[in-house]
Amino acid sequence: MNPESIDVLTAGTNLVPAVEMFGITKRFGDVVANDGVNFHACVGEVHALLGENGAGKSTLTNMLTGIYQPDAGEIRLYEKPLRLTSPRAAIAAGVGMVHQHFKLVPTFTVAENVVLGLSAEHRGVKFRRAAIERRVAELSERYQLAVDPAKKIWQLSVGERQRVELLKVLIREARILVLDEPTAVLTPQEADSLFVTLRSMADDGRTVIFISHKLYEVTAVSDRVTVLRDGRNIATVDTADCDQRSLAALMVGRDVQFDRRVGTHVRGDSEPVLIAANVDADGDDDRGALHAISLSLRAGEILGIAGVAGNGQRELGEVLGGIRRIRSGNIDVCGKQQTCGDPVAFAKSRVAYVPEDRLGTGLAPSLSIADNVALRSFRAAPFARPPFIRRRWLRSHTQELMSRYDVKAPGPETPIRKLSGGNIQKVLLAREFESDPLVLVVASPTRGLDVGAIENVRSLLVTAAERGTGIVLISEDLDEVRAMCDRIAVMYEGRIVGIVDGESADVNTLGLMMAGAT
Repeated sequence: MNPESIDVLTAGTNLVPAVEMFGITKRFGDVVANDGVNFHACVGEVHALLGENGAGKSTLTNMLTGIYQPDAGEIRLYEKPLRLTSPRAAIAAGVGMVHQHFKLVPTFTVAENVVLGLSAEHRGVKFRRAAIERRVAELSERYQLAVDPAKKIWQLSVGERQRVELLKVLIREARILVLDEPTAVLTPQEADSLFVTLRSMADDGRTVIFISHKLYEVTAVSDRVTVLRDGRNIATVDTADCDQRSLAALMVGRDVQFDRRVGTHVRGDSEPVLIAANVDADGDDDRGALHAISLSLRAGEILGIAGVAGNGQRELGEVLGGIRRIRSGNIDVCGKQQTCGDPVAFAKSRVAYVPEDRLGTGLAPSLSIADNVALRSFRAAPFARPPFIRRRWLRSHTQELMSRYDVKAPGPETPIRKLSGGNIQKVLLAREFESDPLVLVVASPTRGLDVGAIENVRSLLVTAAERGTGIVLISEDLDEVRAMCDRIAVMYEGRIVGIVDGESADVNTLGLMMAGAT
């Protein structure tokens, strides 16, 4: 399949159109996000939307859901032209979206977020807390989206927050569902369960538009695939006629290497650069989240942390990154005991941290790319000449990082909130990688990235390990930890239930350990 010459295919005559987008163009200043895009999804199908970060996928679906309005083109739902002027208008038309970056109120409960904005008619019950929580619990059980309806959002893991977003769409009974990277924080078993749900929805006559960078998911669950590149259509093809390699080539315009095992990076005589000894720590709800955690990390080693979302991985990453206090135990970096909860001290000890919550913890959305690059080291040279920041040097340095890490944005002064999810992650990784760390703690570093960017990020991690950096890689993607890690520690209910060799780890063994088997 030639990625440069393939024609756009049209839907079969036996398929009833649900979504038709003709000649959609959208500009942001001088940037053309969508350039005459045609997109068609039919009743009863799961239609995957593929493309690199910045290819225009999110912009296209944001117009379908009323967040943006096209500069040119027409949108039809069930063959009827519609002007979707707001998200409320899209919801009224039966379109619901689960965004990659969650749209939740942290201080509200799960149930309150799920029904937020719904009329009493749609809620089906008066606004009584117990009745709403029962209904949300019923939906959770029906669609296998386990989450406590009484918990507040800030108490949940990223994976659990994703389930809340799914419940928000389901309770509105949308006929057209747009899911942006819905499995990014799910285990393989959870993803399989979601796919069963999606297929069931399609069989009931719903239309599912599925945005994912995981090509094996696309080939497993979708009926057709539309590929965007640089804001333009490249192809719409039947999934049965494709494989992962051909789809990757369509996305990036070149062959992409798959399933490359990294191999060991640990030097035989290397000393531990990080030791955690009997660490206990509380979660955000002041209940125990980590119990007797002990692990060591050597220079050049990539140590994976696997587990189902919500089993303490986030808290462990925050402890090792220096931003969460511990109740007992010790954290040593290169033989020096650290004060947990003091991120400045950890940074001075050359510990870098890439959190899973990119916009909430890792970056300041309203600040520019340049200002976010400076956040880690703005007090010292070369960023500053106290008491002033060297703005001209910072802009030049940021522009160089944007080029080296392939951050697609108009310039260094662009606010972070205006970037796509993948470009946001690239800025965060660039800042932390450039600090020359001895220890690098990364949580879900490739979540939401396209196949080309994933290849680039993994290459950066390998390069850092080869330079002698010890890396703690926290990920719910078992394929990722198996491909990248020298050893894999599995967490269950805040404990490490076992550590296995990365070379010989298999999915079944890891899955059993993630369920609590030792």
